[in-house]
Amino acid sequence: MRLKREYFLQPTVVVAQDLLGKVLHFKTYQGIITETEAYIGQDDPACHAARGITPRNAVMFGPPGFSYVYFIYGMYFCLNFVTEAENFPAAVLIRGLNLISPEPKKLEGPGRLCKYLGITKEHNNVDLVNSDDFYVEDNNFKLPYVTTPRIGIKVGIDKLWRFKAI
Repeated sequence: MRLKREYFLQPTVVVAQDLLGKVLHFKTYQGIITETEAYIGQDDPACHAARGITPRNAVMFGPPGFSYVYFIYGMYFCLNFVTEAENFPAAVLIRGLNLISPEPKKLEGPGRLCKYLGITKEHNNVDLVNSDDFYVEDNNFKLPYVTTPRIGIKVGIDKLWRFKAI
C-alpha cells in the first residue's frame, strides 16, 4: 500500500526509522530503503532550515509527503522526504537503497543513489502521495537497524538520527 500524507505527518525520527524496509518507486526502479537520516527544524544546526526559509529549502516548510532534492559539493543530488506539519521544516534523507528492480544492486550514499536512479533537481517538490512514478510503498517488511550519529556534517553530531539496516 502506498504511503499516505498522514504517514509523513508523523515525527521525523519515527518516519526515518520506519522507512527502513519500505519500497521506493522511482520511474522503472524499485528498491528497499536501507538507510536514512533525520533533519528536524530550525533548532537542528545541521538542518538546511536552521537559518530560516530560502529558495533552496522552501519545500521543507510546505506540506509533508513531498520530495526535497538538493545539490551538494557541486556534483551530487540528495533525496529527502518532507515530514511533520506544514511550516515546521523537517525531512528524512534517503542514504541507502537495495535495488530490487530492474536488477538487484546495493546503492549506498545519498549522492550515489540519486546519480544511479537519475534523481535531479527536477524531482524536487514532487508530491510522493499522488505521483504515478515517484512514491513509497509499505510492504509490511521491517528491517532491524542500528542508530548512529549522522554522517558528513560538522554540527549537530550529538544527535543519533542516522538509521542503518543491519
